[in-house]
Amino acid sequence: MKHLVLIFCICAVGCTAQESNNGIPEAVLRSFEQKYPKENSPEWEKDDHGNFEAHFKKDGEKYRADFTPAGQWIETENSIKYDDLPEAVQDAIKEQFDKDDITEIEQVEHSSKGWFYDVEFKQKGKNKDVEYNPAGMIIGGSG
Repeated sequence: MKHLVLIFCICAVGCTAQESNNGIPEAVLRSFEQKYPKENSPEWEKDDHGNFEAHFKKDGEKYRADFTPAGQWIETENSIKYDDLPEAVQDAIKEQFDKDDITEIEQVEHSSKGWFYDVEFKQKGKNKDVEYNPAGMIIGGSG
C-alpha cells in the first residue's frame, strides 16, 4: 500500500510539473521567457487551433505572441497605425484598395515568413486580410 501511495505522489508531481500556470504547458512558459525575458506577466489564452497566446505590453504597446503546445514560437504581432507602415506598403495599398476600408493593421514577426504587415480591409460586408512584405509585395492573405 505504501508503494501505491508513493507511485501516486510521484505521478501527481510529474503531471503538475508538465502543466502549470492555469494549464499553460511548461514548454510554452519557458519559450515565452526565452523570447521575452523582460516580460513577466502575460495573460494567456488558448486559440481555436489549440495554440497558446500570450498577451502582454512591450514599451507601452500591446503585443500577442503565439506558441504551439510543445512551446515552439509561431509569431508575434502588434497593432500599428497606417502612418507607421513602410512607404512601399502604403503605395501598394493606394494602388489596390481604398485606405478608408482599412479596419486593422498589424505588424507581424513570423517564425517562417519573417516580418510582414497584415492589413484588414472591409469589403462588401466581409473582412479581407492582405499580407504585405516591407517592400509592398503581397505575400499572402485570406477572405
